Amino acid sequence: MEPPRTFAGLVDRAAALATGPRRLLGIAGAPGAGKSTLAARLVAALDGRAALVGMDGFHLAQAELERLGRAGRKGAPDTFDADGYADLLRRLRTSADEVVYAPEFRRDLEEPIACAVPVPRGVPLVVTEGNYLLHWPAVADLLDEVWFLATDDRLRRDRLYQRHRDFGRTPEQARAKTDGWDERNARLVAASASRADLVLRKIQ
Repeated sequence: MEPPRTFAGLVDRAAALATGPRRLLGIAGAPGAGKSTLAARLVAALDGRAALVGMDGFHLAQAELERLGRAGRKGAPDTFDADGYADLLRRLRTSADEVVYAPEFRRDLEEPIACAVPVPRGVPLVVTEGNYLLHWPAVADLLDEVWFLATDDRLRRDRLYQRHRDFGRTPEQARAKTDGWDERNARLVAASASRADLVLRKIQ
Protein backbone atom coordinates (compact mmCIF):
# COMPACT_ATOMS: atom_id res chain seq x y z
CA MET A 1 0.00 0.00 0.00
CA GLU A 2 1.31 3.45 -0.93
CA PRO A 3 2.16 5.57 2.12
CA PRO A 4 0.04 8.65 2.83
CA ARG A 5 1.45 11.80 1.21
CA THR A 6 -0.40 14.31 3.37
CA PHE A 7 -0.46 15.03 7.08
CA ALA A 8 -4.21 14.38 7.07
CA GLY A 9 -3.54 10.91 5.66
CA LEU A 10 -1.04 10.22 8.43
CA VAL A 11 -3.57 11.34 11.03
CA ASP A 12 -6.12 8.92 9.56
CA ARG A 13 -3.61 6.08 9.73
CA ALA A 14 -2.70 6.91 13.33
CA ALA A 15 -6.39 7.23 14.24
CA ALA A 16 -6.95 3.70 12.96
CA LEU A 17 -4.39 2.52 15.52
CA ALA A 18 -6.05 4.51 18.31
CA THR A 19 -8.91 2.04 18.71
CA GLY A 20 -9.32 -0.93 21.01
CA PRO A 21 -6.41 -2.06 23.20
CA ARG A 22 -3.45 0.29 23.54
CA ARG A 23 -1.06 0.37 20.62
CA LEU A 24 2.38 1.90 20.16
CA LEU A 25 3.38 3.92 17.10
CA GLY A 26 7.03 4.77 16.55
CA ILE A 27 8.45 7.62 14.48
CA ALA A 28 12.12 7.07 13.67
CA GLY A 29 14.67 9.05 11.72
CA ALA A 30 18.08 10.67 11.82
CA PRO A 31 18.97 13.60 14.10
CA GLY A 32 17.21 16.74 12.85
CA ALA A 33 14.72 14.88 10.65
CA GLY A 34 11.71 16.50 12.34
CA LYS A 35 10.50 13.50 14.36
CA SER A 36 9.53 15.49 17.45
CA THR A 37 7.56 18.01 15.40
CA LEU A 38 5.65 15.37 13.46
CA ALA A 39 4.93 13.33 16.60
CA ALA A 40 3.65 16.38 18.48
CA ARG A 41 1.41 17.38 15.56
CA LEU A 42 -0.05 13.88 15.35
CA VAL A 43 -0.79 13.74 19.08
CA ALA A 44 -2.42 17.18 18.96
CA ALA A 45 -4.55 16.18 15.96
CA LEU A 46 -5.73 13.04 17.73
CA ASP A 47 -7.14 15.26 20.49
CA GLY A 48 -6.81 13.16 23.63
CA ARG A 49 -6.60 9.76 21.93
CA ALA A 50 -2.78 9.70 21.97
CA ALA A 51 0.14 10.53 24.25
CA LEU A 52 3.71 11.39 23.28
CA VAL A 53 6.71 9.66 24.85
CA GLY A 54 10.20 10.47 23.54
CA MET A 55 13.19 8.15 23.40
CA ASP A 56 15.41 11.09 24.43
CA GLY A 57 14.10 10.85 27.98
CA PHE A 58 16.45 7.87 28.26
CA HIS A 59 19.64 9.83 27.62
CA LEU A 60 22.18 8.97 30.30
CA ALA A 61 22.75 11.88 32.70
CA GLN A 62 25.66 14.16 31.84
CA ALA A 63 27.61 13.13 34.94
CA GLU A 64 27.29 9.47 33.96
CA LEU A 65 28.37 10.19 30.38
CA GLU A 66 31.44 11.94 31.74
CA ARG A 67 32.19 9.05 34.10
CA LEU A 68 31.98 6.63 31.18
CA GLY A 69 34.04 8.85 28.87
CA ARG A 70 31.15 9.22 26.40
CA ALA A 71 30.19 12.88 26.88
CA GLY A 72 31.85 13.93 23.63
CA ARG A 73 29.58 11.68 21.58
CA LYS A 74 26.28 12.28 23.34
CA GLY A 75 23.51 10.98 21.10
CA ALA A 76 25.26 7.77 20.04
CA PRO A 77 23.36 4.53 20.80
CA ASP A 78 25.44 3.69 23.88
CA THR A 79 24.67 7.07 25.49
CA PHE A 80 21.07 5.96 26.15
CA ASP A 81 19.48 3.47 28.52
CA ALA A 82 18.02 1.34 25.73
CA ASP A 83 16.88 -1.41 28.10
CA GLY A 84 15.09 1.11 30.30
CA TYR A 85 13.31 2.51 27.24
CA ALA A 86 12.19 -0.97 26.19
CA ASP A 87 10.97 -1.66 29.73
CA LEU A 88 8.86 1.50 29.67
CA LEU A 89 7.33 0.63 26.30
CA ARG A 90 6.50 -2.85 27.61
CA ARG A 91 4.86 -1.32 30.67
CA LEU A 92 2.91 1.16 28.53
CA ARG A 93 1.55 -1.76 26.53
CA THR A 94 0.59 -4.04 29.43
CA SER A 95 0.17 -2.04 32.64
CA ALA A 96 -3.22 -1.73 34.32
CA ASP A 97 -2.02 1.26 36.38
CA GLU A 98 -4.15 4.39 36.20
CA VAL A 99 -1.11 6.40 35.07
CA VAL A 100 2.33 5.41 33.80
CA TYR A 101 4.95 8.15 34.07
CA ALA A 102 7.62 8.58 31.41
CA PRO A 103 10.74 10.77 31.43
CA GLU A 104 11.44 13.64 29.08
CA PHE A 105 14.64 15.26 27.83
CA ARG A 106 15.05 18.98 28.54
CA ARG A 107 17.26 20.58 25.91
CA ASP A 108 17.66 23.73 27.99
CA LEU A 109 19.24 21.60 30.72
CA GLU A 110 20.75 18.92 28.46
CA GLU A 111 19.42 16.38 30.98
CA PRO A 112 16.59 13.83 31.22
CA ILE A 113 13.86 14.53 33.80
CA ALA A 114 12.15 11.52 35.40
CA CYS A 115 8.36 11.13 35.72
CA ALA A 116 7.64 14.24 33.63
CA VAL A 117 5.10 12.78 31.18
CA PRO A 118 1.89 11.19 32.53
CA VAL A 119 0.23 8.60 30.28
CA PRO A 120 -3.29 7.81 31.55
CA ARG A 121 -4.56 4.25 31.17
CA GLY A 122 -7.47 5.33 28.96
CA VAL A 123 -5.28 6.74 26.18
CA PRO A 124 -5.41 4.17 23.35
CA LEU A 125 -2.29 5.19 21.41
CA VAL A 126 1.24 6.05 22.52
CA VAL A 127 3.36 7.84 19.92
CA THR A 128 7.07 7.48 20.61
CA GLU A 129 9.84 9.06 18.58
CA GLY A 130 13.60 8.77 18.43
CA ASN A 131 16.66 7.91 16.36
CA TYR A 132 17.11 4.26 17.25
CA LEU A 133 13.62 2.74 17.30
CA LEU A 134 14.54 0.41 14.43
CA HIS A 135 18.19 0.02 15.39
CA TRP A 136 17.36 -1.62 18.74
CA PRO A 137 15.49 -4.93 18.09
CA ALA A 138 14.14 -5.03 21.66
CA VAL A 139 12.42 -1.68 21.01
CA ALA A 140 11.28 -2.36 17.44
CA ASP A 141 9.60 -5.61 18.51
CA LEU A 142 7.36 -3.70 20.95
CA LEU A 143 5.96 -1.26 18.36
CA ASP A 144 2.83 -1.91 16.31
CA GLU A 145 4.05 0.35 13.50
CA VAL A 146 7.18 2.38 12.84
CA TRP A 147 7.32 5.28 10.40
CA PHE A 148 10.72 6.46 9.19
CA LEU A 149 11.04 10.17 8.42
CA ALA A 150 13.58 10.53 5.59
CA THR A 151 14.15 14.29 5.44
CA ASP A 152 16.40 15.97 2.86
CA ASP A 153 19.94 15.80 4.25
CA ARG A 154 20.76 19.46 3.68
CA LEU A 155 17.62 20.62 5.47
CA ARG A 156 18.22 18.16 8.29
CA ARG A 157 21.82 19.31 8.80
CA ASP A 158 20.80 22.98 8.70
CA ARG A 159 18.22 22.31 11.42
CA LEU A 160 20.79 20.54 13.57
CA TYR A 161 23.31 23.34 13.21
CA GLN A 162 20.70 25.93 14.19
CA ARG A 163 19.56 23.82 17.14
CA HIS A 164 23.11 23.68 18.48
CA ARG A 165 23.46 27.44 18.05
CA ASP A 166 20.12 28.08 19.78
CA PHE A 167 21.30 26.14 22.81
CA GLY A 168 24.51 28.06 23.28
CA ARG A 169 27.18 26.49 21.09
CA THR A 170 29.52 28.72 19.13
CA PRO A 171 29.39 28.50 15.31
CA GLU A 172 32.52 26.35 15.37
CA GLN A 173 31.16 24.04 18.05
CA ALA A 174 27.79 23.75 16.29
CA ARG A 175 29.43 22.86 12.98
CA ALA A 176 31.76 20.32 14.60
CA LYS A 177 28.80 18.65 16.36
CA THR A 178 26.68 18.60 13.19
CA ASP A 179 29.47 17.24 10.99
CA GLY A 180 30.85 14.87 13.63
CA TRP A 181 28.86 12.50 15.83
CA ASP A 182 25.51 13.77 14.56
CA GLU A 183 26.44 12.71 11.04
CA ARG A 184 27.85 9.35 12.14
CA ASN A 185 24.64 8.67 14.04
CA ALA A 186 22.57 9.74 11.03
CA ARG A 187 24.29 7.16 8.82
CA LEU A 188 23.68 4.47 11.43
CA VAL A 189 19.99 5.40 11.66
CA ALA A 190 19.59 5.49 7.86
CA ALA A 191 20.71 1.87 7.66
CA SER A 192 17.58 0.82 9.59
CA ALA A 193 15.06 2.59 7.34
CA SER A 194 14.26 -0.53 5.31
CA ARG A 195 12.68 -2.11 8.40
CA ALA A 196 10.03 0.63 8.72
CA ASP A 197 6.34 0.13 7.90
CA LEU A 198 6.30 3.51 6.16
CA VAL A 199 9.12 5.67 4.80
CA LEU A 200 8.01 9.30 4.66
CA ARG A 201 10.03 11.48 2.28
CA LYS A 202 7.79 14.50 1.88
CA ILE A 203 4.62 15.36 3.76
CA GLN A 204 2.27 17.87 2.20
